[in-house]
Amino acid sequence: MQHGKLGPILKGKGAKMSSADHKMPKSLLKNVHEGLAPPEDTPGESVTVRGDYLYYHYVCDGVDDRGWGCAYRTLQSLCSWVHFRQKQTSTNPRHPPTIPDIQRALVEMQDKPASFAGSRDWIGSVEVGLCIDYFYDVPCKIVHINSGRDIPDKIPELTGHFQSIGSPVMMGGDTDNSSKGIFGVCGSGKNSYLLIVDPHYHGAVQDPLALQQNGWVKWQHVEEFKSDSFYNFCLPLYKQ
Repeated sequence: MQHGKLGPILKGKGAKMSSADHKMPKSLLKNVHEGLAPPEDTPGESVTVRGDYLYYHYVCDGVDDRGWGCAYRTLQSLCSWVHFRQKQTSTNPRHPPTIPDIQRALVEMQDKPASFAGSRDWIGSVEVGLCIDYFYDVPCKIVHINSGRDIPDKIPELTGHFQSIGSPVMMGGDTDNSSKGIFGVCGSGKNSYLLIVDPHYHGAVQDPLALQQNGWVKWQHVEEFKSDSFYNFCLPLYKQ
């Protein structure tokens, strides 16, 4: 891990590529945030992810990961974004890794013991960053905050990230251990919202509007995050 002026940058060891390359399930929905209006009580324009991605969620590929797989699913959504970006310049872009692929990669990087493969152990933002670099050679920046109260202080940095790079962001915590994807920012300071894409949905595939109406894709005010939880943001630093 390198500590520069921008904060810690995660690099998977050797940025190796797994031999497995499973195609994305055809039933996954694309760009599920589109059509969601920004909050009415927030000044300024919203800044959202640039480019396509797929919405990975619990049990979306037949693996029953309810209760432990949320960060894996957000990682897969982030990987799908990289896949679509690489597809613009490559004839053979890598598809998002499966959960077994992810676990094997973390063992190979010696981040996890051999017993981790095949387990139901959770991962967090740090492991997400390591895996994005491992599979795609895209380094990630980890932004740490001690409390949900500090999220407003990071709004300018998140806004700048979406404006300059445009990749989706992984968000994980401790007391708030429900990992989620951040796909946009709206507002400033304490009057800000994060665009949440929640991987905890499971069931028959719906359309994006139904996901939005049921709160799986939503704008969440910064004051709604837990003050007694730390949070880590994983920002893929994709450069094309």
